[in-house]
Amino acid sequence: MNILFLCTSNLHRSRTAEDFFSSIAADHQYKSAGLSQKYCQIHGTTLCTTGLLEWADKIYVMEDLHVQRIAEHTGQSYLNKLEVLDIDDVYKYMQPELIEKLKSNEKLRFLCI
Repeated sequence: MNILFLCTSNLHRSRTAEDFFSSIAADHQYKSAGLSQKYCQIHGTTLCTTGLLEWADKIYVMEDLHVQRIAEHTGQSYLNKLEVLDIDDVYKYMQPELIEKLKSNEKLRFLCI
């Protein structure tokens, strides 16, 4: 399965999710990106594209705001692939508390087995 993790700037949350799950559940393919062109440019991180949304079988976003941004730019096309993880932008890359949030999230449980 192709799994895409999205956050605002692809700096902490989505990158952590991609790298963490790549290390424990290698039977899937993972990518991550940000949804803010401004912040992705500032930080030199990956910006989400329609190509990435097409590639993904499942898309996990961190906040409801991210669903709204995708819908604004692509309409309803990818909303059926989306799950909201409800992880606020308060964590650093690979912060233990962020990893625990990812591991304990019911929507991601299948990746931790």
